[in-house]
Amino acid sequence: MRNLISAIIVVILAQGSMQVASAQESGAQETKRVPALREQVYSQLARAQELADNGDVAAGLAALKNVESKLSSMNSYERAMLWNFYGYMHYGKDQLDQAINYFAKVVDEDPIPDALKQNTLFSLAQLSLGQGDYTETLAYLDRWQTVVGDDHAQKADVLRAQALYQKGDYQQALAPIKRAIAAAEQNASAGDESWYVLQRAIHYELGETAEVAVILEKMIKHFNKPEYWVQLAGVYGQLGKDKQQLAMLEAAYQQGFLSKGQDLQMLVQSYFFGGIPYQAGKVMEQAIAEGKLEADLRNLKLLAQSWIAARETDRAVAALEQAAALSSDGELDAQRAQVLLNAERYEQAIAAAEAALSKGNLEKPGTMHLVIGMAELEQENYNPALQAFAKAKAFEDARKAAAQWERYATSEKEQAERIKQLQAS
Repeated sequence: MRNLISAIIVVILAQGSMQVASAQESGAQETKRVPALREQVYSQLARAQELADNGDVAAGLAALKNVESKLSSMNSYERAMLWNFYGYMHYGKDQLDQAINYFAKVVDEDPIPDALKQNTLFSLAQLSLGQGDYTETLAYLDRWQTVVGDDHAQKADVLRAQALYQKGDYQQALAPIKRAIAAAEQNASAGDESWYVLQRAIHYELGETAEVAVILEKMIKHFNKPEYWVQLAGVYGQLGKDKQQLAMLEAAYQQGFLSKGQDLQMLVQSYFFGGIPYQAGKVMEQAIAEGKLEADLRNLKLLAQSWIAARETDRAVAALEQAAALSSDGELDAQRAQVLLNAERYEQAIAAAEAALSKGNLEKPGTMHLVIGMAELEQENYNPALQAFAKAKAFEDARKAAAQWERYATSEKEQAERIKQLQAS
């Protein structure tokens, strides 16, 4: 902004001998005679600027005060330039309210050169936006457009959209920012990244999730930042586009864009619920090993579930053991016992079931007695198996199954004893 205002002053000073300017008002072309900026006034203003540019703003303001003492003899152009320099001086001191007041006095003078009026109105709009005065921003933009005409309205589109967004007029803010972006893309230019950020924010506020996705797709194409890949994946998830979400996360992961734990966790969950548990386990395991995800109860449980679904018994058992060490109940040991039983690792299954019962707080404790009974039965340890089934019958959750297994175990025991007797005779 400071460079812009400096440039305005230099341009206007270069027009010091200008006497006639063309202006547009109310859509009609009208020629206005602008009075001359006399050499005497011009030189005093230039001296004030020189003092300020050399760091002595106080001296510059004093020089302007001297010029102002002759205000009654000055024409509209000279007065406008005086207010312009006051505004510039106060802007340089970060006294923005005073700067705005003086720049407003510039455009109230008439007649003045169109270049001065246009540039000052636009600067006033920018300064008002920076000050959070969005109504004034829009008012100055309207006055600016009256001067320049509709053909140049595009220049103010972004500024107008920003002011409307900050006011909460999201629907009205959408049209100007879309015009700005469309114009840039039509000229084979991406435009400014902040324009897309603004349009995305507007669609978000309007609850237009599908449009947020469209803008993020463009942002990836033009700017390719890691956060845009992750954000688009999240939006796809909100839209129920699970395959697109997984594809986006997978592509981001392969490019090294997923460095945050929460992003990696999103990829793991996408793999898991997408029916690719092995990849879920691999990503989770590596993330924990690299310290990108904590080896906490939640993550270890998800890791174990992934390996169980992928039928990676050893990895599942290891993850369940780690998770169980962090748990206050025996549920994870119970799950480990089931996995080991299914893998026909009977002694380990019995040990895990006993650990689960010892830790307690089980939702279905009878199931663990069933596991012990089945593991013992598979090893033809009939009496321990029957004892375990008898204990299981004491629990409502396992009573029916325990009775069936008990009958089966009794039958197997009797048959084994008959065979043994036949072999002995």
